Amino acid sequence: MNKDTEDHFKVLRSIQKHPNSSQRRLAKELGFSLGKLNYCIKALQGKGLVKIQNFRKNPNKLNYLYVVTPKGIAERARLTINFMKRKMQEYDELKKELDL
Repeated sequence: MNKDTEDHFKVLRSIQKHPNSSQRRLAKELGFSLGKLNYCIKALQGKGLVKIQNFRKNPNKLNYLYVVTPKGIAERARLTINFMKRKMQEYDELKKELDL
């Protein structure tokens, strides 16, 4: 998993847990800068994995709801499975080294 993919996975997971969170709160939770989080959310939105909805007609545009789409949920599941496969493979390799 490359760094962008890993970051996107983290953002998807965080949005799914806290869809009403502000970008500031999500960025703080993830340890991202606000700019990096905004970049990730825009990329996820461009891929159709996240929808951004203004849940109040607020002129300062601070109140948004982030929704992981069904396509985003499927992508998150795929990334989770790939991550688990890779970790199991690493575990098996380490176990073989220790058994020698």
